[in-house]
Amino acid sequence: MAVTRRLLMAVVGLLSLLVYLAAAYVGYALLLPVWDSRPSPLVAVLVITGTAVGLGVVNYWAATARLKRSLDAVELPRAQSPETYRHLDALVERMDVATPTLLLADLPVPNAFAIGGGAGAIVVDRRLFRLLSAAEFEALLAHELAHLETRDALVQTVAYSLVQTVVGLVGLVLFPVVVLTGGIARSLALLRGDPSSWSQSVLGRTQRYALRVVAGLGLVVTLLVLGYSRRRELAADERAVEVTGNPGALARTLRTIERASEPEFGPLRQLYVHGEGDEELSRLLSTHPPMDERIQRLREKAAQQGGFRRR
Repeated sequence: MAVTRRLLMAVVGLLSLLVYLAAAYVGYALLLPVWDSRPSPLVAVLVITGTAVGLGVVNYWAATARLKRSLDAVELPRAQSPETYRHLDALVERMDVATPTLLLADLPVPNAFAIGGGAGAIVVDRRLFRLLSAAEFEALLAHELAHLETRDALVQTVAYSLVQTVVGLVGLVLFPVVVLTGGIARSLALLRGDPSSWSQSVLGRTQRYALRVVAGLGLVVTLLVLGYSRRRELAADERAVEVTGNPGALARTLRTIERASEPEFGPLRQLYVHGEGDEELSRLLSTHPPMDERIQRLREKAAQQGGFRRR
């Protein structure tokens, strides 16, 4: 029985090896003409980068349009809230940004975020009008206008598109290596009569290393993009303080939003003004800096100005 089983494994292993070698030969034969007609490295880089950026821009506009439709938001009429628009117009005058549309929505949590498209729009949860004072609401508007001023959402979407393109290309290049080395390793293990030993062979380890390269590259570039997002949040805080001259108001705004709700995991999470938890892993994987860190920075600025401004 053992001999029969060993013989069967040897036959299966030999057939598998032949299949993988045939697949490698066919793949090589198909790729050789493509390789011979390849463009120069500079042209290839320009084409790949241009395609990634173009797809990122298209995805940005499409996602913005879908988001607007999904929110069921309505525009805030000027006649309904002239004080809000007075603050908005004054901020726009001091910033390099067109007047955005103010949209009211019932968000999962009391929050606000900016979205692009044309002059852009600022989506505000209705509850913020009763939770925030006039100075705090102005600080919130300044923060969101800062994101529109530097087109942060567009830059981050394009960056994600570039990340996906780079990781995809690396994966495409390594895919034949992963398939071929893993297949041959399994076939040889069957021929030896020890199927479980394939992962310990040189080819098996090569496959694992190739997969780790793709996963590691994806993780590194993702962390870089998330780190950029966190820096842009701090930059938006800085810009809001610059145009309002009131860091205390923004600090109170952030604290009020934090106390009013906890961030929920959902499609709007990365757009919110919320920060995430203080744990190291949470910090690395978050789109926003910890709220306490942001508030502390603002309080220090307020202290330098001689204390918080009162409501």
